[in-house]
Amino acid sequence: MNTATLDSSAPQVPVPWWRVPHMWLVLGLLLSAVIGSTTAAVIAVKVMGNDPVLDKAAYERDLKSIPDHLQGEERMEALIKLQPARQARNNAASPVILKAD
Repeated sequence: MNTATLDSSAPQVPVPWWRVPHMWLVLGLLLSAVIGSTTAAVIAVKVMGNDPVLDKAAYERDLKSIPDHLQGEERMEALIKLQPARQARNNAASPVILKAD
């Protein structure tokens, strides 16, 4: 009989949770996700600020300042410059559509 083999009937001492390396890996990943999302939220609210409200009166004033003699591509370029950035970005491939007064 081999006496060097382990006795499977010997009770094992439970290891405290803070001594298990895998627990720290899981806890570290969760903590880094919380810190990262909190940092992103702070940057979005504090640093970037709110989107400015567009002044409709100023837009209409600038729209009327475009000379009537501009035609074709020149007029289109002048109208594109007046579009808000979000509208111009989302409609980059589509033509400029003006509402009829």
